[in-house]
Amino acid sequence: MRPVFPHEVVGFSGGNKYFFPGIGGQEVINLSHWLGALITCYEIIGTLGITPVRRLINRAANLISTPKLCLAMVVAPKTNQLAGLYIDQPESAWEAAAQLSAKLNIKYVDRPFKQVLSVMPQMYDDIWTAAKGMYKLEPVVADGGELIIYAPHITEFSYTHGEILSEVGYHVRDYFLKQWHKFQDYPAGVLAHSTHLKGMGTFDLIEGEQARIRVTLATGISAERCAAHNLNYRDPATIRPTEWANREDEGILLVPKAGEILYRLSDSNFQ
Repeated sequence: MRPVFPHEVVGFSGGNKYFFPGIGGQEVINLSHWLGALITCYEIIGTLGITPVRRLINRAANLISTPKLCLAMVVAPKTNQLAGLYIDQPESAWEAAAQLSAKLNIKYVDRPFKQVLSVMPQMYDDIWTAAKGMYKLEPVVADGGELIIYAPHITEFSYTHGEILSEVGYHVRDYFLKQWHKFQDYPAGVLAHSTHLKGMGTFDLIEGEQARIRVTLATGISAERCAAHNLNYRDPATIRPTEWANREDEGILLVPKAGEILYRLSDSNFQ
């Protein structure tokens, strides 16, 4: 049992997601994650209600004839203490948990930041998982701003999907859609991850790719490998997180334990 948190593919984690894609096969993983990527992580993460991906998951779960009971848990930030536990049918238990999670695990700020330093805990051991430091902070990075994933302990993009990522790199959604003939045979779940980390942006065959923000890795991954994957690099030795603290008035945000709390602008339409 894992807590219900804002989620980059489905809106909020939990509920029937533990069936699909939880114990589902690769086909449903690819389908659900690519559907979320088409909508974009920016639009769907932390969205309450039945998102298109949630509707897909619930429809798949309806095919299970066995009676289902869900324990939906919500954990308070910082303390990691149990804040709520809802026991009911998966749909209703999840809905109640998501409502509470939205109150506890989404932080609103008044203005966007030109630079955000996402400090990733040791439990994130590759970029595949540490990308949450991007997902949950992208909404508060200003257009043309920079998000830095600071994790000197990380040395791999993905222990599972690294070979595929080395072939496709990280790109905005339309980079894949407008060149689908090149990418249609790759696992859609990997392409979805690629778009999630790169963030919002545009692509056309004349102007090329234009990402909304810069995504920079300050990790144990070399500058050469970052460039080959279409990401920016910064030597982590040049960063002292404590020097980034309390500089919000300068347009700089430090998030010491990124990956859990979703940040949004106070005037966001998602409230």
